[in-house]
Amino acid sequence: MAKRPVEKYDFKAFGQAIKNARKESKESRKKVSDEMYIFPRYLANIENNGQHPSLQIFFELMLRYHISVDQFLLDTPPEKDTKRRQLDALLDDMSDTGLLL
Repeated sequence: MAKRPVEKYDFKAFGQAIKNARKESKESRKKVSDEMYIFPRYLANIENNGQHPSLQIFFELMLRYHISVDQFLLDTPPEKDTKRRQLDALLDDMSDTGLLL
């Protein structure tokens, strides 16, 4: 039986979003790689070349940087973009007193 032709998903936009979020968080590629137990070159290839990450790494990076998978996998625009989700996560961590200052 012939193998079904399937177009591979282009992860370049996801990689760029990860790179931007990592830099905004002022985290080095080495730090992230060490904490996630992956090689820095693997992370660099995801960020710069759109390498397909494993499902586990994809999931961990989305959670780490509060990135919505919707904006990459769905045709419809998400309710909140990545920047908005990151801001919401920061606000969630602040106390009411901190918000007033």
